[in-house]
Amino acid sequence: MTSGSPIRLVFCITELDLGGAERALTQLVLGLNRDEWEPHVICLGPSGHFVDVLKGEQIPVICLNARGIASLPRILIRLTQELRRLRPALVQTFLFHANLLGRVAARFAGIPHVVSGIRVADHRSRWYGRLDRWTNSLVTTNVCVSQGVADYSADVVGLARSKLRVIPNAVEIERFANAPPTDLRSLGIPDGSRTFIAIGRLERQKGMDLLIDAVALWKTIPDDVQILIVGDGHDRDSLQAQVAEHRLTDRVHFAGPRQDIPGLLKSACALVLASRWEGMPNVVLEAMATGRAVIATRVEGVPEIVRDRVSGLVVSPDSPADLRSALEWFAENPQFVESAGSESQRIVRESFTTEATCKAYTNVYRTLLSRK
Repeated sequence: MTSGSPIRLVFCITELDLGGAERALTQLVLGLNRDEWEPHVICLGPSGHFVDVLKGEQIPVICLNARGIASLPRILIRLTQELRRLRPALVQTFLFHANLLGRVAARFAGIPHVVSGIRVADHRSRWYGRLDRWTNSLVTTNVCVSQGVADYSADVVGLARSKLRVIPNAVEIERFANAPPTDLRSLGIPDGSRTFIAIGRLERQKGMDLLIDAVALWKTIPDDVQILIVGDGHDRDSLQAQVAEHRLTDRVHFAGPRQDIPGLLKSACALVLASRWEGMPNVVLEAMATGRAVIATRVEGVPEIVRDRVSGLVVSPDSPADLRSALEWFAENPQFVESAGSESQRIVRESFTTEATCKAYTNVYRTLLSRK
């Protein structure tokens, strides 16, 4: 399939702001062999951080500027028009709205193959699963980021297992392994502190409220232990109020959205993921690439990357008490934390490289395009 002109692919995603799915799409697109593939990217929303990254590498990007649910009919028409103009051999979609509109637009445009990226076991609403199931006849293959997501998609959503493939996320290992540490004093953290860091949207899924409750349950916190929460979202004000209510303002710090995540991870002693549900959390892979041990809830994707009592601790979701016990155990066992960080980095070097993920996706594309 490498003879002749490169094969045109369209990658469609809901938005291209900073985020795990957005970074994963960017890594995949930039990792493609341009002698074989000609990638184009369509973003349903306005321009975001990764638009400039992609354009800087000569990848054509179109932003359709969706503005809420009311604009979706207009966006569907525009997306169909762009697919008819580009005539790709295959459309790859990422995130719920792009998955839904992308598969419908591809059918209207006569595109024969649609690969849908399922990146999370979405517990928010049954309607998400129903819409996915009702339109999945328009999809050729669903790529799930973890076996946990594949099992959820089959057992709960009701998608056909024959259409499900598992390709895990990747991480830019050297970017994190070689990052210079960030000076945390500017964030209110005293010099010499052992900092547990939590990174993610400040929304219910990520369980930041559970982490704050866990710290509140920790009655004998060592003097040098601090908690740093990085990110923004709808729950920011309520989380800050929760910290104040528990009188933890000298222990729990909010950094807001940041672009120096590798440096922040390098300055922390461990990552805490308190999520209620996931897919395969990129931030865990990033922490592991940095050489950091991980405390994480037993949600989709986590048991496939974090080895309990080897590279970190895996605890029950929705349990502040279990989180508190893990935090306390880490604080009391610094030698384990150091060795678990080294093991974490070894695991991602072996199994979660960008090269391996790109190869897996292109194998899916080649298989589909070889069919008549």
